[in-house]
Amino acid sequence: MKEVLQSLQNVQEIIKESISVEYFYQACKNRFKLSKLTDGDIGLDKIIKDRNIHRPGLALAGYTKLFTFERVQILGNTEVRYLKHLSKKERSKVLRKFFSFDIPCVCLTFDNKPTEEFMELAVKNNTAVFISPLPTTKFAYFISDFLDDQFSPQIALHGSFVDVYGVGLLFYGRSGIGKSEIALDLIERGHRLVSDDVVMISRKGEGILMGSGTDLVKHFMEIRGLGIIDVRSIFGIRAIRFQKRVELIVNLEEWSAKKEYTRTGLDESLISVLGVEIPFIRLPIFPGKNITVISEVIALNYLCKHYGYDAAKTLSGKLDDALRKKYKQKTGNVEFERSVEYLEHDFE
Repeated sequence: MKEVLQSLQNVQEIIKESISVEYFYQACKNRFKLSKLTDGDIGLDKIIKDRNIHRPGLALAGYTKLFTFERVQILGNTEVRYLKHLSKKERSKVLRKFFSFDIPCVCLTFDNKPTEEFMELAVKNNTAVFISPLPTTKFAYFISDFLDDQFSPQIALHGSFVDVYGVGLLFYGRSGIGKSEIALDLIERGHRLVSDDVVMISRKGEGILMGSGTDLVKHFMEIRGLGIIDVRSIFGIRAIRFQKRVELIVNLEEWSAKKEYTRTGLDESLISVLGVEIPFIRLPIFPGKNITVISEVIALNYLCKHYGYDAAKTLSGKLDDALRKKYKQKTGNVEFERSVEYLEHDFE
């Protein structure tokens, strides 16, 4: 496990430092019904460097000492009605102060239409203005999730990632050990390939890892001795998916008599990937061992644990109970009990 841990720690994280406003608009216009109010390329060359969003209520009220202007600014009903409530002179002063900051872009929700002066100052200060019919809370949630995804840390791992019974199994191990062959066998049994060879892993929020393939490779696989195959073309659309949560890492390694492997499963091993603890299984392999079926059992066992049943702990509890009864029998506190209390009248 130390070798695997070191290899994972040595993988370089990929962190996007910024995105352009143009990329933000192109990626969000269909997803979140975003329309551009400013003409042409105004403000599209600006850069977004912060994953967080900001509602500039206090800034519009005049307090700008803590104004996080470098974030995407969202104006909802509250901000728009506040501006309309002001006199023309006060509103002009507030807007001039607001657009004097280097704001990446402004998004208005609920289809709120900005005033002519608002648009003039936005154009003058090269700030793109967008509008969406979505409610402010929902729009802010969508945009926050999008920006969090864009700025989340990523790593590229050499492995095979398969959805087995709804559980994301990431097969890891040295090159040529048989990761792709196991994934192919699982696909043939009805499971779904997420990615093979190169798996991109991103951290979503604080405790979720999402895995996907690259845009170039997608669902192509290399099978040694055969070459490149297209899983989608051969097995159909049901055999693939584009992303999946990483829930288990299965490290494939050659069986060695000198190494110790888990026999009971009572001690769960965890490994840290991008700061997230993931269950880790060392799976020794040798010729004739059915890794595909074992992989399915790994997924099913994980589901059992997820829904509150742990076979190893249940058996351990039964053994503890049996030992207590044996002790009572020896001390004379209980009558002798058979291991099987009653054999039914069946002599077959």
